[in-house]
Amino acid sequence: MEYFNYNGKTFKEQTAVLQASSRGLRFGDGLFETMKSIHGRLQFTDEHFARLWHGMQVLQFNIPRHFTPDSLQEEIVTLLLKNGHQQMARIRITVFRGDGGLYDAVNHTPNYVIQTWPLPEESGAWNSNGLVLGIYGDVKKSCDVLSNLKHNNFLPYVMAAMHAKNEKWNDAVLLNTSGRICDSTIANIFIIKDDLVSTPALAEGCIAGIMRKNMIQQLAKMNQPVIETELTVDDLLAADEVFLTNSIHHMRWVQAIGNKIYSHARAEKIYNAVFATNL
Repeated sequence: MEYFNYNGKTFKEQTAVLQASSRGLRFGDGLFETMKSIHGRLQFTDEHFARLWHGMQVLQFNIPRHFTPDSLQEEIVTLLLKNGHQQMARIRITVFRGDGGLYDAVNHTPNYVIQTWPLPEESGAWNSNGLVLGIYGDVKKSCDVLSNLKHNNFLPYVMAAMHAKNEKWNDAVLLNTSGRICDSTIANIFIIKDDLVSTPALAEGCIAGIMRKNMIQQLAKMNQPVIETELTVDDLLAADEVFLTNSIHHMRWVQAIGNKIYSHARAEKIYNAVFATNL
């Protein structure tokens, strides 16, 4: 039996805790954070909590003084221990507003759920078999104040993920409303062309990924600056190499998008330099 944390209290996984009037349920009024734990140590805690707190401020939550990154981290560690997920685990924190209609929220204090799942030991290792991706164009992401947040209205990614599953892709590439590259359903996208590494700028509507930020910082230290820019579908298909980054898998190379086949020698060198010894 596994457990979850709801507003600081622990419940068995099948316990019903939400009201039908929850704004999180009715409107997707909230956001979430996905973290990784290795041997009981949360990875990139400062960066994850900074992004979560920034998102709550953007969504105009009233954050009480007792609700702090330190208190939330303690609750996460306690839940990991209770669930026996001390080796390697994925943690999801879902924050949402309480009860009320569209114009009459009862209050703006964050409610939250913490969940944990075990991860296989090879999670984050270099993928010897490259990923197969496709481009999903039916639903496009807007570029606005919400675009960089992992908010709970995640329908573009949900639709793209279902399409990827139907097409037997490992992941799908989402486009923004201008038809340019945004991100994938679970990761940020980087391309290598000649000696240049590029990734969509945050203004292009992609999630402000923690591992994206770390990759940019690490490559800068290696005198390999990343160009944050606009990338078209043609840019993606003309690239020599493509790789994805996120907090769970760290970095994975892409073998194919449609009929385009990519190499991975430079991506593997980047992985070995950034992740093989740092994580």
